[in-house]
Order: sequence, then structure tokens, then C-alpha cells
Amino acid sequence: MAKTAIVTDSNSGITQAKAKEMGIFVLPMPFYMNNETFYEDINLTQEKFYEKLEEGVEISTSMPTVGDVTDLWDRLLETYDDIVHIPMSSGLSSSCETALMLAQDYDNRVQVVNNQRISVTQRRSVLDGVMLAGQGKNAVQIREVLEREKFESSIYIMVDTLKYLKKGGRITPAAAALGTLLRLKPVLQIQGEKLDAFAKARTVKQAKGIMMDAMKNDCRNRFQDPTGSNMHIDIAYTYDRDAALQFEKEVKEAFPGQDCVVHPLSLSVSCHIGPGALAVASSHKITE
Repeated sequence: MAKTAIVTDSNSGITQAKAKEMGIFVLPMPFYMNNETFYEDINLTQEKFYEKLEEGVEISTSMPTVGDVTDLWDRLLETYDDIVHIPMSSGLSSSCETALMLAQDYDNRVQVVNNQRISVTQRRSVLDGVMLAGQGKNAVQIREVLEREKFESSIYIMVDTLKYLKKGGRITPAAAALGTLLRLKPVLQIQGEKLDAFAKARTVKQAKGIMMDAMKNDCRNRFQDPTGSNMHIDIAYTYDRDAALQFEKEVKEAFPGQDCVVHPLSLSVSCHIGPGALAVASSHKITE
């Protein structure tokens, strides 16, 4: 049976400590603040990130360097037969494209999964990869399954402030000013390759209702699973965990019997939407 290593990046929301428990490997994403480089979950904690964000520090994101990626692969291939590498969505970063290019020099021993996911849905892909590796599947077989399932997921995100969407150029200053005046709570979606506008709400309660209705509609019409019994339902948030735990109760009422999991949104997403965001995500359960 092939011994397969599972590799992802910190956009998955999997911490270095959790990665050790799971027996996987997580590349920390780099962030730049005031000409300094920080690495997620290495020398950049969630608390420090939001502190800097609140202070108005200019924060930009990047992808792991070529050397960081290949050094990890080379080290792992000394003891593993092959590697499944699960980066964030190719539609949101060039890190997937870069990994695909680098893998060409590894004689098929490194399989890069281009499955258009990020944060909690990316994390689900990692967990599925671990499960499939435990069943004895090799890297090629695991990649094929994960890419087959790549669009069987969705994320809806309520944004609490328009400040960071404006800062990142995702909405115009005029739209941000009007939205702030009207106290709008935009709902965004990630289905596949990019972050898109989905709806506008006037209150947090209304935004949560929109997300819940959208998730129910996806389960019923996209996934042909009205009760969500064949879906993983996850909750994600930026900064305010108490609000996420309250939202979890509401989601469980909407999807009885679901064992929801609550995780922080990855910092690369948080950078563009700011604190106070809530998200609900679904991913199709892989049963093979």
C-alpha cells in the first residue's frame, strides 16, 4: 500500500498543532505588514492579525515561496511514496498554478488538487484526502476523487462592514458610503473559483436568514439532498466566536441532526472582509 502524504496551506484553517494531530502538513501563508513578513499560525496569530487590522496597518497577502513548497515536498518524499497537495482555489490565488507547474518535475509523485476551494470547504477536502489515503488510495486516485467533487460545495458569507471590501477595490467608495449609510450587510458567496456578491441585507438577522435559505436551496436543488443528510455543514467567522456559536444553534435548527463544526475563516479571506463576518458552508460527503 502506498504511503501518501497530505499537504495543504493555512488557507484551509488547519493550524500547525492540528496538522500534527492529523498527520498532515500545512504550509503557512505569508502576510506583509509595514515591510515585515509574517507567517500565519507561526508568528501571526488570529489575535495579532485583527489587532493590526484594527490599527489600520496595511496588510497584503502572498503565496508560499517556491523554495518553501519544494523544500517540503523534497523532505516528505524521503519517507513517503507520493504527495497530495491541496492548495487554495486557483481562482483566488496563483499558488495552485505555481504548484501545478512545480509538480511537473516530480515524475507524478506530487499530485496537485485543483478543486476550487478555500477555508472550511478546503479543510473538508483535506479531511477527505486523509480518509481516502487511509483506505489505501494513492495520490493519483485521491486527486481524481477530490477534483471530481470540487464543485460539490458552497460558502455564504455575511460581511459586517464595507470598509475592507472598499479598501480591496471590490466595491467603489460611493457604493461603500451608501451601503454604510443604509447599514447594509452584504452576503457574498464562494461557489468555485471566486468571491461574488450574492445579496444585500439590512440587518444581521436578515443576512443570516438569506444565507440559511440559500443553503437550503443548494441542498434541495444543487445537491438533490433536501435534508442535507449527505452534506457536511460548517460555520465560519472572523473574530467574533460568540456570534458564530449562536449562529451554529440556528443552523442546527434548520438542519436537524447535523454535527456542525465552527472554525475561524482563514486570514487570507478575513483580510478582504474584516471582523464580524459570519459564514455557513456545505460540502458533499464522500462515501467511497
